[in-house]
Amino acid sequence: MTHCGVRGSQPAVANHASALKRHRQTVKRTQRNLGLRTRLRHLVRAVRQAIAGGDAAKAGETLAVATRALDKAVTKGVVHRNNASRKISRLSQAVTRVGAAEQPRQ
Repeated sequence: MTHCGVRGSQPAVANHASALKRHRQTVKRTQRNLGLRTRLRHLVRAVRQAIAGGDAAKAGETLAVATRALDKAVTKGVVHRNNASRKISRLSQAVTRVGAAEQPRQ
C-alpha cells in the first residue's frame, strides 16, 4: 500500500480515527477502480478488434458485454456517465456500420 507524502510508515493524513479510516477507504477504492478501469479498457478493445476484423456478430456480442460493464461502472462511480455514454454511442455506431457493410445491397 503506497501513500502520498509518506513519512516513514505513517500516511501523511490527519492523525485521528475518522481521517485514518477515510484514507484506508480511499486506498481500497482506488485499487478497486484501477482494476475495473483496466477491465473496461480490455472490453472496449475487444469490441474494436471485432469491428476491425469485420465480424458483425462477434462485434455485437462484445458490444453487449462492454455496454453492460460500462453502465455498471457508472453506477459504481468508476467512470463519468457522459464518458460511458459517449463510448457506448461511438462503439454502437461502428458496430452498426460493420453490420451494414456485411449485408449486400440490392
